[in-house]
Amino acid sequence: MNTRMVRFGNKPQIAFFDFACCEGCQLSVLQLEEHLLDILGHVDVVTWREAMSEQSNDYDIAFCEGSITREEDIERIRAIRERASILVTLGSCASGGCHNDLKNQWEMGEMLELVYGDMAEHFDTIPSRPITAVVDVDYRTYGCPVSLPEFVTVVKRILTGQRYEPPNQPVCVECKLNDHLCVFEKGLVCLGPVTRCGCGAICTQFGDPCQGCRGLMDAANLEAAVKALTREQAHSIVRRVVERYRFTEDEIETKLRIYNNWPELRLEESVAHDD
Repeated sequence: MNTRMVRFGNKPQIAFFDFACCEGCQLSVLQLEEHLLDILGHVDVVTWREAMSEQSNDYDIAFCEGSITREEDIERIRAIRERASILVTLGSCASGGCHNDLKNQWEMGEMLELVYGDMAEHFDTIPSRPITAVVDVDYRTYGCPVSLPEFVTVVKRILTGQRYEPPNQPVCVECKLNDHLCVFEKGLVCLGPVTRCGCGAICTQFGDPCQGCRGLMDAANLEAAVKALTREQAHSIVRRVVERYRFTEDEIETKLRIYNNWPELRLEESVAHDD
């Protein structure tokens, strides 16, 4: 990871780029309001299609949103990586794959026909993957859209030459820290137990279940999650949810796949060890 800025006499120059995405992460950054003004006091923005018409290939820090879905995307992200002293992935599509990777469940030719019909031959596509799977990145941010507190933290770390590692604990940790009522007790299905925290548990704060937009923790036990939500011998709180929805294992796996298709979601039988 590169944590050393190259411009000491002048403000570092930053650029925003988008690949396959809705560009919601960049729009969210524009909503930082007074925090954005503070940031702009320390950097010069030279490229940002959502906010300005000017462009430059001279930049120190590149914030990249979206997924790699075409051969030309690979060449473009490699060129950005070569120019940038620091590359930051912006949001879950760039950092972990997110919705775009849902298309990987189809053969690419079949998928093009499903989407474009008779015009399919005019389009090029490859299996979708996050930017992190194509080039080395220095900092990662997650969320769909990106977590703004995490974005601000990363910017501060970059400007002060510090490292940043995204949290790798479940959202349940932040629910407890913020004294949020567990939404399982409300009879709702929540993916917080297997989802990477760092969002401040913003959804459960308002009584909504976690949908997993920050992707899976590195050690997420998916097999246990499926069992807990489909087998009635679970904890009494979860059992009420199981009895209410009567999910099948396939339905729970489908729910887990919404944000988690890179690499392919794997549900493997764990090895039980007797004490």
